Amino acid sequence: MSKDTLSSYDVLNKFFDDGSFTETDAYLKSESGKAEAVTGFGTVDGIPAFAFAQDVDACGGAMSKAQAKKITKLFNAALKVGAPVVGFYDSEGGRLEQKYELLSAYGDILRKSAKLSGVVPQISVVLGNCIGTSALIAASADYVIMAEDAKLSVNTYGADDSAEVNQKNGVASFVCEDKAAAIEKAKTLLSYFPTNNLEAAPAFESVPAYDNPDKLPKVIADNDSLLCVGGGYGDDVCTAFGRVDGNPVGFVVTKGGDISADAAKKISKHVRFCDAFSIPLITLVDAKDFESIQDASALVSAYADATTAKISVITGTALGAVYIALAGSTSGADIVYALPEAIVSPIAPMAAAYILDPTIADAKFEEQHDLMMRYIKENLTAEKAAGDGYIDDIAEGAELRAKIIAALNMLSSKRVATLPKKHTTK
Repeated sequence: MSKDTLSSYDVLNKFFDDGSFTETDAYLKSESGKAEAVTGFGTVDGIPAFAFAQDVDACGGAMSKAQAKKITKLFNAALKVGAPVVGFYDSEGGRLEQKYELLSAYGDILRKSAKLSGVVPQISVVLGNCIGTSALIAASADYVIMAEDAKLSVNTYGADDSAEVNQKNGVASFVCEDKAAAIEKAKTLLSYFPTNNLEAAPAFESVPAYDNPDKLPKVIADNDSLLCVGGGYGDDVCTAFGRVDGNPVGFVVTKGGDISADAAKKISKHVRFCDAFSIPLITLVDAKDFESIQDASALVSAYADATTAKISVITGTALGAVYIALAGSTSGADIVYALPEAIVSPIAPMAAAYILDPTIADAKFEEQHDLMMRYIKENLTAEKAAGDGYIDDIAEGAELRAKIIAALNMLSSKRVATLPKKHTTK
């Protein structure tokens, strides 16, 4: 047995706190003996959670009606109690001899997972093979973590199912070097989440910001608290979890330039998750435009629908639709800050200067650049936007962190009544 080979019991005992794992349905049988998954509950760094691990020692962990029964019962318990669910996947597909019963079993799990969505956090950890409909179940979780040599694909006929490809496609949020690292990543990720959508996320001891931070959001976040999610996909933005004054928050960080279609999807997913579990959202805005109007529209909808505490910080340039979507009235930001050097403009600053100052067009060509720069410095600044009521305050460094901490404390009791509806159509 290689050092990276773990039984289902090894996996769950590594995941849960020492001595806290309690198995459920231990005697439930499948056609050929014991069911192909181990289920149970326990605590993870003191946080209650449910988990299941497919048992490769029982028919290769293949999905069966018995395994599905154990998992759906676990989901039902998680829904009643209001605790996260973590699934560890490693199997050889499904028990095909069960035919239609197997299809029904898959459907039961998917339906239960959909009911849990937005009620309790769900994490999938792919440790080995996860092919076919099992991959659809794993991908329906809020976050997918994969071991480097794991495989995940609904296509059983040779599709590229590697962890690297799944990360580039935005399916896998994390790729870890081995199974043990993937299990540890699940534990770390869980520490940023509340147990359910009615509870507050766990607070940690407040610590100072990063030592000598070279850029945001390290100026704002507690030291060593940032956890980027979705790396390898939509890399022109960063989505992350972190802590500010000990309290979990979500970060969206734009990096200048245009926001790509993948980046817009990545932001939308992060915003919707943070909103579902009332995790405050801090958006750092520095972007010029959107590449895809369809994905930009979905992003606008995500921000507009979100009722969690929202703070925007204009760190560079916020132009037109980007300002409106991420920091303006459409975003529903509770408070908008800006760095002193920030620029806010309806269009590209140089074009805005040329259009809005008629004297520039009449000037000599060699003088126009300097005149446009002067217009920008006088009229498109953070101070000017603040004077017109479009920015609440201007700050940087430790002062900005202090203001955000104060704002988060003030917004901790935020309540918003929304119109009754089933869901958005975006």
